[in-house]
Amino acid sequence: MTPQRRVIVSEIMAADGHISPTTVARRVQERMPGVNPSTVYRTLDLLEEIGVLSHTHLESGPEYHRRAESRHVHLACSRCGSQESLSLAEAERLRELLAGHHGFQPDLTHFAISGLCAPCQALDR
Repeated sequence: MTPQRRVIVSEIMAADGHISPTTVARRVQERMPGVNPSTVYRTLDLLEEIGVLSHTHLESGPEYHRRAESRHVHLACSRCGSQESLSLAEAERLRELLAGHHGFQPDLTHFAISGLCAPCQALDR
């Protein structure tokens, strides 16, 4: 493993929850100037390929997290940007509904469900 990859892996493992590729690149470049952002992206892809990481598409873009922490559905407020998690057990009825539609098996952990959080809905009342 190259020194650059060690720093990238270190930043990922130190992250609490999700982390964007741009944040990883910024932190890595602070610790090891000169690391090319493409090295960060290739390393993230490799870590996902070997099963260490998983990514989710949020409204702000993709974010990575440790695969062991990926067992939830993301709920993202389109107005204020707050994020909540919904366990897969809580999302089971949605999965069943989608599975009932032509046998479709969704990966609810890959994309965020966008909408309005309770405080933002209250602003509209």
